[in-house]
Amino acid sequence: MGIPSEIRDVWIQRKRNSFIIPSPAEDEKNLRAKQFSQEGIRAGVKAAAVAAVVSAVPTLIAVRKIPWAKANLNHTAQALIISGASIAAYFITVDKTVLESARRNSRAQFDKT
Repeated sequence: MGIPSEIRDVWIQRKRNSFIIPSPAEDEKNLRAKQFSQEGIRAGVKAAAVAAVVSAVPTLIAVRKIPWAKANLNHTAQALIISGASIAAYFITVDKTVLESARRNSRAQFDKT
């Protein structure tokens, strides 16, 4: 369903032609938000890569050496174990990094006043 295309187009045009001009402080806030997001993504990718290696090595060794794992963990299960650890590490690290950056920024704003 959603919004009909004619209404959506009119709404977008009206929003572009708005007479409200953002302040430099808003531009600065948007720039900082983008920088914090980029920083979080970079840290998350690094953590996901490390988690993939750290979880892949024991999983693959276990599948070759432990009889229960050899019988019960097929390729899909192995991929789910490795990707689950990587995804969790990515999102946890991004969240912590962005929150830490915001906390650091708010302290700087508080100290500035």
